[in-house]
Amino acid sequence: MMLKRFWQWFRSPSKAYAWGTIFIIGAVFGVVSWGGFNTFMEYTNTMEFCVSCHEMEQTVYQEYKQTVHYSNPSGVRAICSDCHVPKPWTAKIWRKIKASNELYHKMVGTIDTKEKFEARRLLLAERVWAGMIASDSRECRNCHSYHSMDFLKQRQRSREKMQEAMEQGKTCIECHKGIAHKRPISDDEFDD
Repeated sequence: MMLKRFWQWFRSPSKAYAWGTIFIIGAVFGVVSWGGFNTFMEYTNTMEFCVSCHEMEQTVYQEYKQTVHYSNPSGVRAICSDCHVPKPWTAKIWRKIKASNELYHKMVGTIDTKEKFEARRLLLAERVWAGMIASDSRECRNCHSYHSMDFLKQRQRSREKMQEAMEQGKTCIECHKGIAHKRPISDDEFDD
């Protein structure tokens, strides 16, 4: 009885269309919209998108190409989004919202040249480092884990430092600033 009443309502017309037609059109529109949104989100995670800004291509991308994250014996390459975009969906959305601020500064001219980018580089790096510390270097840990390391295959100094960091509960970025890009020098370090 209840199913019959629902089916009648579902097929009955509103002023112009049956409710079922409205729901089906809405569902199709929702799926297409979600698919388009998700496709664009994934496009913004590509290397081509990341280095499409002249400042990125001329600075951090050139540095990254000289690192083990770009070229190594195993042939595994980490791209920008592997280190800078979280995999969990809500964290990813939050990072994309924060990235819109970077696009804003590109458009208004705050960082639209290599020189302007370099002038703000330390501030930008400190923001990335703070985010990585806050997330316990979540993106690093997608590939690196203390518990999967073979300490015996590491150089002695590396082994000592990594085991010490693990015991102290340190996060990756605390010791590895400048691992994929030139480390900006702070005024404190410059004075030494």
